[in-house]
Amino acid sequence: MTLTLTHRKATLHDLTTIVMLLMEDDLGQTREILGDIPDSRYVDAFHKIDKDPHHYLMVVEMGDEIVGTCHLILLPSLTFIGSPRLQIEAVHVLKDYRSKGIGTWIIKHAIDYGMSKGAKILQLTSNVRRHDAHRFYECLGFEASHVGMKMYLKDHS
Repeated sequence: MTLTLTHRKATLHDLTTIVMLLMEDDLGQTREILGDIPDSRYVDAFHKIDKDPHHYLMVVEMGDEIVGTCHLILLPSLTFIGSPRLQIEAVHVLKDYRSKGIGTWIIKHAIDYGMSKGAKILQLTSNVRRHDAHRFYECLGFEASHVGMKMYLKDHS
């Protein structure tokens, strides 16, 4: 089966669908919230992402339906002789469309985007509990070459 997919820069109108995609797994359900209207924190974050030329919040469509998303961030760097790197974040495919090649399609287009911007390194993080995602990224050529660490800060709002 051949899927006809396209990608574009997300609009504010897409925000609810993007948050729904982020919530479609056990980890996402523990950290995201969704009501009738997007929480103002999502709207604020969207506007910051949208106006920053180093960010590309991608939505992937099949026809008129959003079936995937990812957030690409171009990071200036002094390493590799001042070459930029591309951080790939929040890769999600609609649950009913998983295992159909959409994730591979997203990463291929992320790689193309990074190369078009002069990136010499593509990097991503994946929660240690996402074993299937690790296998997926490794099959695409990513290596677990570094140890990543995070510190979650308490919300004081």
